[in-house]
Amino acid sequence: MELAYIPSPSRGVLYLGPIPLRGYAFCIIIGVFVAVWLGNKRWIARGGRAGTVADIAVWAVPFGLVGGRLYHVITDYELYFSQGRDWVDAFKVWQGGLGIWGAIALGALGAWIGARRRGVPMPAYADAVAPGIAFAQAIGRWGNWFNQELYGRETHVPWALHITSAEGGRVPGYYHPTFLYESLWCIGVGFLVIWADRRFKLGHGRAFALYVAAYCVGRGWIEYMRVDDAHHILGLRLNDWTAMIVFLLAVTYMAVSSRMRPGREAVVEPEAPEAVAETPGSEADAAASEGEGEDKAEPDAVETKDEAESGTTKP
Repeated sequence: MELAYIPSPSRGVLYLGPIPLRGYAFCIIIGVFVAVWLGNKRWIARGGRAGTVADIAVWAVPFGLVGGRLYHVITDYELYFSQGRDWVDAFKVWQGGLGIWGAIALGALGAWIGARRRGVPMPAYADAVAPGIAFAQAIGRWGNWFNQELYGRETHVPWALHITSAEGGRVPGYYHPTFLYESLWCIGVGFLVIWADRRFKLGHGRAFALYVAAYCVGRGWIEYMRVDDAHHILGLRLNDWTAMIVFLLAVTYMAVSSRMRPGREAVVEPEAPEAVAETPGSEADAAASEGEGEDKAEPDAVETKDEAESGTTKP
């Protein structure tokens, strides 16, 4: 008998009348809101306009969802297109199955389109939203808990995940909660990027590259623990190879970018209003001076009129 473990939910969906409320979908939605909220705060702190992050996210999020699903379906095509399977299931995103690699890749394409439409540099935007994406992943991973999926090897540690469902080939038992490991890792990655950005003034996409590299390190060892079906190459899971390749690309980008474009962008959104301290020569002071001049001129004008009526003039 296990004295301590993480229980699995009895079901991952509740019904509000005929409307299904799925835990997986709620985790994704909450994660998106957190990413946009934090990204907006960081963007404004860099000198951008409020609302720009959300406007670009309108492009990035749908592209990311499509990319995440495509990566999952392509790399696990036998789940949908092999004999006895229904290809329509490939469109059932609510049942789980979003690959982060495809989500980031195609999401970046959507963000690039949105950034061009707003006239802002894509690397600066990526730096602003990087920690928020990590936190969004941390929240989104709890969707796997609702679906009782993507767990690790069998274990009897006190924090073991108790799988109760036998659907889809699952074997009820106690397993490593890899969803929790990745969630905690992503939280750490988010705070690492925030700290490094403040400490080293990262710019030109290097904060985003740091997020990618740090995530890949964690994904590598967490992926190695998982027991769900996956394609293997030279004894390693496909996602392990992907993590290693993407890690090298991210580190290379950071090194090359630091040499070619050191420092941080001075302006991230050219049309954004900048708070400028008022000086004696500002337009506001000039207008005030004109007003004072007009007020001072009025008594003289009145006095001149009185003198004209009396026939006297000022010496």
